Amino acid sequence: MVSSQLTVLMKNEPCKSSKNNSPSPVSPLDVNIPLDHVEFDFSDVFGPLPPHASNEQASHHEDFEKPAVIYSRSHPSPAHVISKLTIHEKDDLYDEEASVDHHKVQSVGLEDFEVMKVVGKGAFGKVYQVRKRDTCEIYAMKVVRKDKILEKNHAEYMKAERDILTKINHPFVVHLRYSFQTKYRLYLVLDFVNGGHLFFQLHRHGLFREDLARIYAAEIVSAVCHLHANGIMHRDLKPENILLDADGHALLTDFGLAKEFDTNARSNSLCGTVEYMSPEIILGKGHDKAADWWSVGILMYEMLTGQPPFRGGNREKIQQKIVKEKMKLPAYLSSEAHSLLKALLQKDPSKRLGNGAMGSDEIKRHKWFKPINWKKLENREIQPSFRPEVAGDHCVANFDKCWTDMPLTESPASSPNGSTTLFQRFTYVKPAVSFLESQSSVIHYTDVR
Repeated sequence: MVSSQLTVLMKNEPCKSSKNNSPSPVSPLDVNIPLDHVEFDFSDVFGPLPPHASNEQASHHEDFEKPAVIYSRSHPSPAHVISKLTIHEKDDLYDEEASVDHHKVQSVGLEDFEVMKVVGKGAFGKVYQVRKRDTCEIYAMKVVRKDKILEKNHAEYMKAERDILTKINHPFVVHLRYSFQTKYRLYLVLDFVNGGHLFFQLHRHGLFREDLARIYAAEIVSAVCHLHANGIMHRDLKPENILLDADGHALLTDFGLAKEFDTNARSNSLCGTVEYMSPEIILGKGHDKAADWWSVGILMYEMLTGQPPFRGGNREKIQQKIVKEKMKLPAYLSSEAHSLLKALLQKDPSKRLGNGAMGSDEIKRHKWFKPINWKKLENREIQPSFRPEVAGDHCVANFDKCWTDMPLTESPASSPNGSTTLFQRFTYVKPAVSFLESQSSVIHYTDVR
């Protein structure tokens, strides 16, 4: 989605700046490519593994149940380097309707969108700000190259992400609007949320006051409750995957590691971002939805203090601290905040808040959340005190300039092998909203851009 939605594994090319920072669309004339054949190349989608992790990560690509550990934070810093956005001319579009004639879908494709800016890059793809040609609406387009997905055995991840996004409809989760494919690439078109991600604002402000952090935490808790109620674990909750809209509300994004689960089942996957991994994931004891509540606790701690509780040293040292070290709570936090953090960051998942007989209601009823009216919150009637500086739907000021200044260059793409039927029924168009639904809080969210 918008911003660097998955963890960045960077290549060795410095950030390029541009004299013109306006979000004006890129014309096909700029790159001398026919409009109907514009496509994006993703030779650098996955990027090289860190040298100390290459052997270890390779063992996690055998099947969908063993996703790779995310080794680094996804928000770029001056020390990071990125590679160029590339465009490729192609004339062999994949016709999903023709290949699956018993499952007709409404037509939408790359030619329906105008590329404007790069707004993020992660381990599995890049994200662009685009404009839909017929309505002029602004969206975020996540683009992933099929051959790279197949190389890394990530086809199931991409299909799962698309399937999960079609099932979720919540005011604090970014909505999938369209999905489609060509012969070489997969595309997810989502709401463009341009207040920046939580990490960007944390980096800018240092930390949040308890009253503001409480609203953000409540919106995240509400979204995670909705996921769990629909049998979905997110498994990669972190500030980089929380976006702020123009009104300052928090929206959950990036379902690349999400997984559907059965109530009594446990997953043995080693996945997530190290600083946010629960002890049971690190120990390989199997995990369930309680792992998400641990990550919510880490998020809350970071919002209130400016940094995660377990940090410093290499990956192995951080993991050891998560499993063995006691959490240190700053004295300036309220006793209610201390209580909630201790309950969420309980190392034994069976004793963790949210995993008891009352489920997520245990969290919602905690005394730290006493000021929150949950019904008003989910109707978006509680306004956060902070609003990002956003100058309209086209504004990209809250995205790192390393992304938005990226130039367009021409580059070829290799043909994928064996993907003709692998991504059947990938195309999706969000259904039109009925009048009754248009009065609901969910649609109130949809109308706020």
